[in-house]
Amino acid sequence: MPDNQRIALDRTDEALLQALQRDGRMSTADLARAVSLSPSATADRLRRLVDSGVITGYTATVSAAALGYSITAFVRLAYPSGNYKPLHDLLDVTPEIVEAHHVTGDDCFIIKVLARSMTDLERLTGRIATRGSITTNVVYSSPLTGRNLAPA
Repeated sequence: MPDNQRIALDRTDEALLQALQRDGRMSTADLARAVSLSPSATADRLRRLVDSGVITGYTATVSAAALGYSITAFVRLAYPSGNYKPLHDLLDVTPEIVEAHHVTGDDCFIIKVLARSMTDLERLTGRIATRGSITTNVVYSSPLTGRNLAPA
């Protein structure tokens, strides 16, 4: 589906999406009760939301700190060429890079990195810096890490 096309959602679809964003492990029966539908009608709606690309997957939220990643940083990269393959190759083999966004402005990419220590962050940013000029911002705290989406 093209990015500029919006799926028509009714209030029940919106209620399903809100409930799933709060708890992605809700059973179909619990979802059905939450939106006042039968389980089969709820399952049909969920299938339609998945098939239309509104729901893109289900996932667990994992604590980076609990896994030993105590530092989060954003690295802005001014990439010097239009050949993005070397950067994509780096992204593919660096699991500590958890997000990468091609952006407008002086920097070409904003990259979210998780590191175990400042030494680890230095190693990671050194690898990224082989692709172009970088600026690194270390996160002090994150008052908002995710927000549930509602239709625009």
